Amino acid sequence: MPANRLLVLLGVLSVSCSAPSALTEVVTAALNDPLPSWHEGAAKTALIDFVTRTTMAGASDFVPPSERTAVFDNDGTLWAEQPLYAQFAFALDRIKALAPQHPEWKTMQPFAAVIDGDLNAVLANGEAGLMRILAASHTGVTTDEFDAIVTQWFTSARHPGTGRRYDEMIYQPMLEVLRYLRANGYKTFIVSGGGVEFIRPWAERVYGIPPEQVVGSRVKVRYELRNDTPVLLRLPEFDLNGDKAGKPVGILQVIGRRPTIAFGNSDDDFEMLEWTTSARGPRLGVIVHHTDAAREWAYDRDSHVGRLARVLDEGPKRGWLIADIKRDWRVVYPTRH
Repeated sequence: MPANRLLVLLGVLSVSCSAPSALTEVVTAALNDPLPSWHEGAAKTALIDFVTRTTMAGASDFVPPSERTAVFDNDGTLWAEQPLYAQFAFALDRIKALAPQHPEWKTMQPFAAVIDGDLNAVLANGEAGLMRILAASHTGVTTDEFDAIVTQWFTSARHPGTGRRYDEMIYQPMLEVLRYLRANGYKTFIVSGGGVEFIRPWAERVYGIPPEQVVGSRVKVRYELRNDTPVLLRLPEFDLNGDKAGKPVGILQVIGRRPTIAFGNSDDDFEMLEWTTSARGPRLGVIVHHTDAAREWAYDRDSHVGRLARVLDEGPKRGWLIADIKRDWRVVYPTRH
């Protein structure tokens, strides 16, 4: 068995939650197909063709293993982002949990709207209100304390539409892409507008991506001693806004090389896709297009979350591949326990 197929098979076995009969079908498919949850078609063919061309020794498009880098947006690309970003849902829950310590919030916006569960009023406070919510819910604690808070939240929080845990709202076809790329020598990174310390506590368990391979928005931290114990305190100031044009900046600062492959799903990913695919040599940009209202959501140009307009218009002209969920994915979410 070729080494890359063996690694893909091991990856399937390590994460499968299927019943024995279903597992047999998945394993059989994986032996012959590295992307069994993808329908046969142009998108799947293009993905496999690109990986083959860039990993075959002697091929004109061969990319040395040290340069094989693939970056993935998280919200809407690796997991669901509707009806609200998971990190925003976390922030709202965190404000409610902290409210007893802040009686002044009962008459102070946007906190009063959060406590009352009035999402429309929360959103009416605009970006400034959102920043106040994020500052109050994400800072003033140490990095270790925040890690524990995030980890605990994921054990209890549920998606409002499906009832699944948020870390179950991940896309099975994208898990297969991650494993397939790693089996062929690609190093996989998350590059998100979300906070790195919100994603790092669970990314390795869920995606197989270790904390040091998560790039995103960062708050400033300060080193200090507490009872002679060194801690890092999260401050209410941005160190990097890792969205939009901040994505290439974060990639350069953390990864230090231009990616070979970039996956995104919204206009917030435009600069990352543009910066990746404008370099010399073989490059691939992939757009996940949400078109399946029955199994997930259908949205693009008019969406309040994950708006996709510029990328949809310009991507095909730039040679970016569009992965249409309704057309290209056999399944959306992994099988539950």
